[in-house]
Amino acid sequence: MGRRVSAEAQERLAADKELAERFPELLDRAAELDGALRDAQAEGRPEDEVRARAVELDGALTDAMRAAYARQRVEIGPRGYDDRLYRRARKAKPNVRRWTAEAERLLTLREENRLTGVPNLPIYAV
Repeated sequence: MGRRVSAEAQERLAADKELAERFPELLDRAAELDGALRDAQAEGRPEDEVRARAVELDGALTDAMRAAYARQRVEIGPRGYDDRLYRRARKAKPNVRRWTAEAERLLTLREENRLTGVPNLPIYAV
């Protein structure tokens, strides 16, 4: 017989399921914004415009990454919210590892964008 899970774990799972369902849409949005940023860079657009697109991409990558981590938690199951050992054991399962890898890939893309894609605006003397 399975262990009972807390009401809080059930609530968190429901919230994660909602976010995880949005993953494809959020990933598409991030891809769209990545293309727009690269186009702006290739066209030599002004730095403030490139920066605005890079910041938008950062937000989209963050949202997609959070949805991937939510999907990871959904794959682990409700018991994973309450039981650290259970969560750790489930993280070794292939379907959970796949979502962990996807979330980490998006995290890496976000960090790369922050390091190289977001130009600093010049400081103007007032």
